[in-house]
Amino acid sequence: MRIENGIVVGTIGTKYSSRNPLARYLVQGFDHAIGTLAAQSDPQAILEIGSGEGHVTEILLKETRARIHATELSEAVMNETRNQLTDPRVSWELAKLEDYHPAGHFDLVVCCEVLEHLPDPSAGLKSLRAMDADHFLLSVPNEPIWRMLNFLRGSYFRDFGNSPGHVQHWSTRQFIKFVSTEFTVLEVRTPLPWTALLCKK
Repeated sequence: MRIENGIVVGTIGTKYSSRNPLARYLVQGFDHAIGTLAAQSDPQAILEIGSGEGHVTEILLKETRARIHATELSEAVMNETRNQLTDPRVSWELAKLEDYHPAGHFDLVVCCEVLEHLPDPSAGLKSLRAMDADHFLLSVPNEPIWRMLNFLRGSYFRDFGNSPGHVQHWSTRQFIKFVSTEFTVLEVRTPLPWTALLCKK
């Protein structure tokens, strides 16, 4: 677990690089859902909020032809990712979602595995809606399935399977209802154990 200034940053554990066949199968489902939704509008400019170790960034590079402006809360995580992911189509910026006001227009804003970490997710959602973009791709863990799978694989017993830093917990139905307060949901994907939504204002 990695903590900076009392905040859990980066990807927890090895969910994206696990050699466990089941874990790899689940991540492949996530990758396919995110890649498919991102490619639908053939974006030329993407803003990624919370790039972490760059897993979603790599999906966006593979599945679209877009230029990607990736933001990250942690300077250390951002610098590590930037050193490993050197594609010239990606630019980087240190930013916190709730206080971020990007310049310019984007075809797609991608915010995956971020909102569940926010003490005030409504503020984060309003910040996203204020951005100048045609489409928004949002994903969070699908609860309580996420915690159940963690528990079954022997992780985070003391927290009943809750991943460190997750302070919000939505089922697919609850997340759609939450996001619909600011956006129109166009498409829903539920790659186990995630919920992914493609939205517009």
